[in-house]
Amino acid sequence: MVVGMKDALKLIGISVIACCAIFVCTLFLNYNIDIAAMENEITASGVVTMYNAIVSTGKVVAAVSGGCLAVTSVIMLLFYVKNYIDTHGKELGILKALGYSNFKIAKHFWIFGLSVFVGCALGYAAAFLYLPLFYELQNAEHLFPEIKVQFHLSLAFLLVVVPAISFAVLAVIYACFRLKTPVLDLLKEKHEYKAKLSKNETKDLPFLKELTRSTVMSRKSLVFFIAFSAFCFSAMVQMSMSIKDLSSETMAIMILTIGLILAFVTLFLSLSSVVKGNTKTIAMMRVFGYKHSDCSKAVLGGYRPFSYIGFVIGTIYQYVLLRIMVSIVFADVENVPEYNFDFTACVITLGLFVFTYEIAMYAYSRRIKKLPIKSIMLE
Repeated sequence: MVVGMKDALKLIGISVIACCAIFVCTLFLNYNIDIAAMENEITASGVVTMYNAIVSTGKVVAAVSGGCLAVTSVIMLLFYVKNYIDTHGKELGILKALGYSNFKIAKHFWIFGLSVFVGCALGYAAAFLYLPLFYELQNAEHLFPEIKVQFHLSLAFLLVVVPAISFAVLAVIYACFRLKTPVLDLLKEKHEYKAKLSKNETKDLPFLKELTRSTVMSRKSLVFFIAFSAFCFSAMVQMSMSIKDLSSETMAIMILTIGLILAFVTLFLSLSSVVKGNTKTIAMMRVFGYKHSDCSKAVLGGYRPFSYIGFVIGTIYQYVLLRIMVSIVFADVENVPEYNFDFTACVITLGLFVFTYEIAMYAYSRRIKKLPIKSIMLE
């Protein structure tokens, strides 16, 4: 077996992202299906307008949140497949040398789809348990007839089975593509990355700055994950503060919880990968007498600007999304509060983000300091 069950279970980040995506999609899509069955009973003009707005909200939220998290899951899956091949190059190279084809080796990567299945199944189950309360919140003003929660097999299949199969197939295809690397490169564990710097840039560039840039360039996917963690923190925390007046405190708590889970899981997995992927570099720097602060800055410092870029994008995203909901989706609904950008929420969220992010960076900086040089150099 090329890829074992333990390897698949390490993909907790994908499971968490899949769980959050399916949880949100299940809530709104299941509600849309059930309320659509009562469309003929809704006749009052004002109620019809509210019905259309709620249905549109469900579609927008499911499409935006589900689509965003799906793209993130795909990128994370590809990262883990590439990382597995890079770290197990010798074993895979031996198999290729023995005559195994790329597809024969790659087909075992289907097990990576297991993490998606686990996440989707947990997300769907959690959402289905929460649906009765969600239905009450959606109909808090009793504008619609009482709606009972119905189980829809087609929706369960679409949200649980289809993503798992799709990701398993994607993992196999991508693994097959990555295994086209020559056997000798796999045996030598030669990783393919090039930091493209012009001669003028590298000529007078100090060593530590050059090392910081090459560290970031060698693992570009981690730039996305760290920026995404900041994006989730920024968007979800600010949205939870603003949505109290537009929806309910329960909805705000749900958004805040999902955002914080995504942010922390993605950030910690990303920083762990950064440190693990640069252990030999850190060891060599310490052998040559570089200070602990220099090691931390060279390995972790290059990702800090991207985290703040992610924060800015998250701020813009949540404002645009809420603005669309209020100005377009609920444009014809009466008594909907006006929404404007909340500068106070933005400042509070920024302060919390800086505090939390810098604590995480400090924790991983301490982790770098505790890396045993001897064990690293003997690998």
